[in-house]
Amino acid sequence: MQTSFLHILKAIACSLSIVLLSAIIANGQEAEPDQPANVKELIIKDRDWDNGDSLIVTVPLSDFYFKKLQDLEQADGHLLIGMSEEYGGAYRPVSQFPPNDGTWEFDEEEKTLSGRVSSLTRHSHYYFRASWEPEEGDLTLLAESTEPMQSKRQWFIGEKRNLAFVGFVICGSVIFFIEIAKRGRPLKVRKIAGLNAVDEAVGRATEMGRSVLFVPGIQDLNDIQTIAGLNILSHVAKTAAEFDADVEVPTSRALVMTAARETLQGSYLSAGRPDAYNPDLAYYVTDEQFGYVAAVSGSMVREQPAACFYMGAFYAESLILAETGNSIGAIQVAGTAEPSQLPFFVAACDYTLIGEELFAASAYLSGAPEELGSLKGQDVGKIIVAIGIITGCIAATIDQPFSFVLTFVLIATAILLGVWWILSRETSQPSLHTPG
Repeated sequence: MQTSFLHILKAIACSLSIVLLSAIIANGQEAEPDQPANVKELIIKDRDWDNGDSLIVTVPLSDFYFKKLQDLEQADGHLLIGMSEEYGGAYRPVSQFPPNDGTWEFDEEEKTLSGRVSSLTRHSHYYFRASWEPEEGDLTLLAESTEPMQSKRQWFIGEKRNLAFVGFVICGSVIFFIEIAKRGRPLKVRKIAGLNAVDEAVGRATEMGRSVLFVPGIQDLNDIQTIAGLNILSHVAKTAAEFDADVEVPTSRALVMTAARETLQGSYLSAGRPDAYNPDLAYYVTDEQFGYVAAVSGSMVREQPAACFYMGAFYAESLILAETGNSIGAIQVAGTAEPSQLPFFVAACDYTLIGEELFAASAYLSGAPEELGSLKGQDVGKIIVAIGIITGCIAATIDQPFSFVLTFVLIATAILLGVWWILSRETSQPSLHTPG
């Protein structure tokens, strides 16, 4: 009897122990708030005004995770976004929070966290999962999407709206100034000494009975500097035709030779001397850089041109050409947009077109309303860029928003322009003299 009674007591004790242990485990699970009872649905939306390569992922969070992610100092892990092209497939990580890369936003009312997933392929279907990854331990699935989502390309990219605004302003300025020029109102263009010396240089060659050398750079027609040089060649050739002087144009590209011949023919025809045009004056030398400059330098020493023009893209050969022309006593006018070659031209030539002066030369020489209007419209763009740079520097210095500082910069600019306009009107008014 005693043995049976002891066995019964042991069985009761074991049962009570199991019940107590189950209660402790159940209480522990209830007290552990970071184990969700069910997986929530992720909200996936296409991003507005983008290029079709981004989606917005909104993660619904419990109170526990919402507070933890808001207080990043207390966070012992991070939210991980995984993506797959098939439901239940291999989800590769594409984004995480923290850190905040500027694309994550909290919603206090809905208790959600929204972020952007970029670098997606248009018209591809994607599934997403949001998981909590602690510093130590396994991932905890918080939410996932059960329906596929794809990104779509929009008509306009919203991030480039500032660029669109500047583009509309510059294009509008170009059209505005072109219309002003067509109506006969003069547009002031700063004097360029090198272009004013064209007549002097060609006239000197005519008086000495020697030729004019024009080198349009060593690049092909796909280089904008070569096109700008050919525009200047048109004016030089027309002046030479009027003065009855020969213009020799050695080229290093076959297409440039053809364009130079067409330019010379048009200039002689415009000057009323089509019979004086000689297509052999524009000829091809070689594509090899130093072979070309050796041939041109040798021709300069033999022919002794009275005026040399270097207009286009130049590199290591710039100093060789300029020093050779200087040694034969020719008047030299150079122009290039290559900053590394400008010092050599400035040192060895009589006149140098620096940077954008090469591109403004066509408008300066022709005086055509379309070209002058384009030139003045580009000046408006430069003013906008200058204001942006000044505003950015001030905003970064005083640590204030860009838009806030821009307002004061625009007001100050308007005041300065108003004062300048008033002073210019006062100085331009003729003074009255009374006979005394």
